[in-house]
Amino acid sequence: LNSDKPYDQFIIEQLAGDAIGQDVATGFLVAGPNDIVKGRDPLLGLTQRQDELADIINTTGTTFLGLTIGCARCHNHKFDPISQTDYYAMQAIFAGVFHGERALPIDPANEQRIAAIDRKIETLKQQLQPFTAPPNRSAGAVSEAKELREPVNARENVELFQPVQARFVRFTVHATNRGEPCIDELEIYSGDQNVGLASSGAQSTSSGDFIHPLHKLVHINDGKHGNARSWIADKTSSGWVQIELAEAYTIDRIKWGRDRTGRYADRLAIDYRIEASVDGRAWTMLCSSADRQRRSVVNPKDPLYDFDAFPIEEARRGEKLQEELQSLVAQRERWSAPTMVYAGKFTQPDPTHRLYRGDPLSPREAVAPAAIKSLTPLSLSADSSEQERRLALARWIADPGNPLTARVIVNRLWQFHFGTGLVDTPSDFGSSGTLPTHPDLLDYLAVELIDSGWSLKHLQRLILTSATWRQSSKPRDEAIAIDATSRLLWRFPPRRLEAEAIRDSVLAVTGKLDSRIGGAGFSGFEVEPENVRHYFPKKSYGPEDWRRMLYMTKVRQERDSVFGVFDCPDFNQVVPQRTRSTTPLQALNLLNSPFLVQQAFFLAERLNAEAANAEAKVELAFRLCFGRDPLPGEVQVSLDFVSATNWQAFGRAMLNANEFVFIP
Repeated sequence: LNSDKPYDQFIIEQLAGDAIGQDVATGFLVAGPNDIVKGRDPLLGLTQRQDELADIINTTGTTFLGLTIGCARCHNHKFDPISQTDYYAMQAIFAGVFHGERALPIDPANEQRIAAIDRKIETLKQQLQPFTAPPNRSAGAVSEAKELREPVNARENVELFQPVQARFVRFTVHATNRGEPCIDELEIYSGDQNVGLASSGAQSTSSGDFIHPLHKLVHINDGKHGNARSWIADKTSSGWVQIELAEAYTIDRIKWGRDRTGRYADRLAIDYRIEASVDGRAWTMLCSSADRQRRSVVNPKDPLYDFDAFPIEEARRGEKLQEELQSLVAQRERWSAPTMVYAGKFTQPDPTHRLYRGDPLSPREAVAPAAIKSLTPLSLSADSSEQERRLALARWIADPGNPLTARVIVNRLWQFHFGTGLVDTPSDFGSSGTLPTHPDLLDYLAVELIDSGWSLKHLQRLILTSATWRQSSKPRDEAIAIDATSRLLWRFPPRRLEAEAIRDSVLAVTGKLDSRIGGAGFSGFEVEPENVRHYFPKKSYGPEDWRRMLYMTKVRQERDSVFGVFDCPDFNQVVPQRTRSTTPLQALNLLNSPFLVQQAFFLAERLNAEAANAEAKVELAFRLCFGRDPLPGEVQVSLDFVSATNWQAFGRAMLNANEFVFIP
């Protein structure tokens, strides 16, 4: 919108952006409901897949064409010239689209960076060649004569030692193969009994825990295995976890692992020590990584370097070279790591069949990919590629010759400016929808949009500078008697602002609106993670909550605590236009909610800071809230109200005035 991207290009990107270098845009296709649980019943799976495709087809049809194509899933459309074959021809176009993430192509600039890093890495490896450690030697760890244990592995490691009396056991990690250390389960054995279990009375403590809904300290000795039942330290080096046994035991072995299921191998401790204590003060080393092989812990091809056999200055030079090498390797991993985006996965689809009465177990004849025949022709061969199908449909929709596309978006823009479109069923231009009140105007604006290069800004500028939009909303009795709802546009139809506009206007008036464009959004909820996430509306607000409401994270089936009652739709559904209701909760929320009370305080602060006296404060408040100077009588009434209350109450009244929340 800000760059005035041509609308026809926007359509093509939403449906086939992966074909023209705009991969992220195809997130439109998979923004709808997706049952991730599935089931074992084959019929259920087929039905769920049909529901997914129906959502894509129907959303595409209503959004861009204003047609309820989904009505033809089980039979020919009852009202519009859309056959069941048309529906399944459209399904053949989207049959290769699946919900899921895919990797974005590596940016060419990143490829150049990676190539430059590779050259530096190769040079450093050559410089480090003299320091290469001989096989089966861990630098500075043990003598070459001593046989080293096998390297640590992510699934399970067994530490054996001479029996020792212990009440406390501490596991300290100095380094991992990547990231903060993670331990699936720490088992402490006295004979055949795991005495470290929490169920046996053992208690765990740590140097600090990584905050995450899955990884918790209580998992370190809960007797359950897997990544979701593990503990992670809050730092990459020298973090420790400790288990205090219910009493002192004689222990002789310890078992631990990163992920006992074998699915994860990152965050694996490769430099560690395990100690025991009877009193928690004097510690005895039980075992460590010093006598383990370190080769192949991260990558079997990575050499080890031994600097102990060299003079101090030479060894320091080698260590600096190794640090530089490690830094470059980490940089390369960052630049080469694929960026994942939830924008759909695409595969070449199997042949599509028309389904008798929409029953997935009743396939009839095969249907080739095509569009709605009653509009303009589009047909593709049955063996056309998956991407080719979506691209062809996108171009068919965006073609200036398509009789619906331009009219539908023009009508939506008119609706957002006037409250109601020229066609007041914006997602249904078919026989079940309503006729346009001004068909010639709709046609004129559609042609104007196409002739302007599909510029939405041009069209909005045309609407907003028109005499129709700029006319007064003052009612006339004779006109109301004929057209009370102003469908014939004899006056500007007044209406209440949308929820987002009310909230953003409040923040703009108080001077707290964060007008940054783009970036991460904000949440209106406190999140309580359990097996699923629970969302509770926030009760206090700070600067992180003062961005435009456009950037508020939408939670399906949950509404903002203050402005959700202002007809914000349930985000579990797509709606063509919002309802407009008037309820007591709206007035109560706007008057008494913590958000509005807080913002009224900020408005009072702004008036104090920017105006020299009481009259100037009132005048500034009227200009900020209503866009006009106060009438002479309004100044005195306002001052009388402030005398009886305070400036915060005055600000609260201004933010609750009809003139503030309505477009007059």
